[in-house]
Amino acid sequence: MPKVINIEPTPNPDALKFLVHPAILKAGSRSFKDFGAAVGDPLGSALFALGKVTSVFYMDRFVTVNKDPSAEWTDLIDPICESIEDLKLPENDTGDTALTPGGDADATLERINQLLDSRIRPGLAGDGGGLEVISFDGQTLQISYHGACGSCPSSTSGTLRYIEGLLQEEVSPSIRVVSW
Repeated sequence: MPKVINIEPTPNPDALKFLVHPAILKAGSRSFKDFGAAVGDPLGSALFALGKVTSVFYMDRFVTVNKDPSAEWTDLIDPICESIEDLKLPENDTGDTALTPGGDADATLERINQLLDSRIRPGLAGDGGGLEVISFDGQTLQISYHGACGSCPSSTSGTLRYIEGLLQEEVSPSIRVVSW
């Protein structure tokens, strides 16, 4: 069973990052924007059942919980920790799979994911968030932010423009990045 070893603030005041040990996923991430999406996921369902939770995102060693702006963290922190620590870890959880489209975009998408993995995702994870590639048509990369980044205004402006600039410089000047 996991143990919450620390709680960190994020740039989003309505999101907290709960650091856990041992890892709760072996690979990938899980992201839920509402209770319906979390059905079937024991941790996501348990956290939404607390009420006032607006999204749940987790990776190997952290869980980011977003709350309704009207809710108080003092009322939610202990129940969130209890829900995390009550989680029974499955033996073979592999998390989400990476998007792998067909066609000539494969090599470009692989390069994009390498850049995102090395230069973007670690920073987002440090703030309790993540990023998923939704689609790539060879010119437009559609992404989705998760966790603390999912409802943070800077992710839809500054971070998005930074990612686009990075990819234009490192991959192709014609790449456009849009948030879903």
